[in-house]
Amino acid sequence: MRMMLRAVMDTPSGNAVIQDGSIAGVIERLVEQLHPEATYFASEDGRRACFMVFDMTDSAQLPVISEPMFQAANAQVTVTPCMDLEDLRRGLGQLAGSAKAAGDGSFVG
Repeated sequence: MRMMLRAVMDTPSGNAVIQDGSIAGVIERLVEQLHPEATYFASEDGRRACFMVFDMTDSAQLPVISEPMFQAANAQVTVTPCMDLEDLRRGLGQLAGSAKAAGDGSFVG
């Protein structure tokens, strides 16, 4: 399943891992492990953030994925299912099909 990792670093911890150079290794290991389809770096609420979109095949991967950022940068890590445009189109098509099957144009779950 396509997932998005969002890791927002604590500022003092982020400063420390940047100054000692260790954050580059943490990020490189994550990229090697996850083979993300996209990786972005930005600020979020004034803190350093990393976003990676990747395929997760087993929920048992969560500790291996998140712990390096927890431990290295005291990061707030979130892993969330996400979609690309084609996934959204398929989902909306299924939603439309469910509404038509209900007969009144509304979605019935």
